[in-house]
Amino acid sequence: MAMSANFARHSRKPILEALADTRVVYVMGARQVGKSTLTEEIAATEHLADVLSLDNRAARDAASSDPEGFVAGVSRPVLLDEVQRAGPDLLLAIKGAVDADQTPGQFLLTGSANVLTNRKVQDALTGRIEIITLWPLSQSEIEGSAGNIVDSLFSAAPPQIRDAPVGRGAFVDRIAAGGYPEALKRNGSRRANWFENYLKTTLDRDLRDISDAQKLREMPRLLKLLAGRAASLLNSSEVGKRLQLEHKTVRSYTTLLETVFLVKTLPAWRPSIGARESTTRKVYIVDSGLLAHLLGADPKRLGEDERVTGMALENFVAMEVMKHLEWASTDASLFHYRTGNDEIDLVLEDRSGAIACLEVKAAATVRERDWRPMAKIRDARSEDFRAGFLIHAGAQTVPLGDRLWAVPISALWT
Repeated sequence: MAMSANFARHSRKPILEALADTRVVYVMGARQVGKSTLTEEIAATEHLADVLSLDNRAARDAASSDPEGFVAGVSRPVLLDEVQRAGPDLLLAIKGAVDADQTPGQFLLTGSANVLTNRKVQDALTGRIEIITLWPLSQSEIEGSAGNIVDSLFSAAPPQIRDAPVGRGAFVDRIAAGGYPEALKRNGSRRANWFENYLKTTLDRDLRDISDAQKLREMPRLLKLLAGRAASLLNSSEVGKRLQLEHKTVRSYTTLLETVFLVKTLPAWRPSIGARESTTRKVYIVDSGLLAHLLGADPKRLGEDERVTGMALENFVAMEVMKHLEWASTDASLFHYRTGNDEIDLVLEDRSGAIACLEVKAAATVRERDWRPMAKIRDARSEDFRAGFLIHAGAQTVPLGDRLWAVPISALWT
């Protein structure tokens, strides 16, 4: 993999576009994904702005104790870093300020927790704010590639790849490394130590900003259990029995882990084609390196342990697609699909109702049964169906029939 001290982030363009016509732009994402680095570069170059971090005790106390006065006193445009540390009242004060002055680009905000899950804040800022999620580095950002798998799908134009690395060696190192810039600089026990400290900081600090101490005690066990079920349906009752928690509590705590960007859940797609379509969400760990750490899986085990390989690869691909959605030209939503014995790992649907599918296989050789569920969706929704890609560990792009292709996993960073 290409390594660099500075990675060009594909989300830079959407942030600048939002600042040009929207009063408040909120860049949110996990701790250590590069939010501060990216937004401070923007504030120093393309969109000149003062910078205030609410990690600073004095600034945080002022913003928390008198949010209206704090907002009135800052020069604009302004970058406010880690806004979740001051609580939802700060965002309500920002709402009042941008109602009085509707100039775009006044507030560039970052946060390591999604404070917009607060319904009062979400309703107040509707129409005034654009939200951009900065995920850990995508493989295309690591490689310096401009390709986007989502746009390739909806244009039915798969990357034409030849001579890609074959087999599990094509992906195990990438899964184990993940996308946190600091983790990418480390290997072996040094990377494991970094992930351990990262989890402790995130669970102790970011969750404490939005939750209570009682919930914090359960989070490490819940996160590890969810890692063991990554890329699977989230059965809250089963998880609750293992942790001796009510299923409603499991759902609530999982939502908190999602709020601090450690976990991502995907809803089920409901096209009403089959009578037994699943309505249950699937759960993923946001970063594949963090998943590998939670599972205690190094590259060797990722390649050899069948209990780990498939689920880790699907988790990896799902989160890469989620990252690509942030800068894709196509405005689409991501789902999973299961009905009866048929399952499609990822289904995308755009605003017009057009759909595309992705299936993930760790094998280099694919069989007709591997793409049959995508073919069924294509035949049932022919006018809406754009393309289906079977992501696999083979060497080249291969047509599988009408609007279906087998595509090497390197399509994610080509």
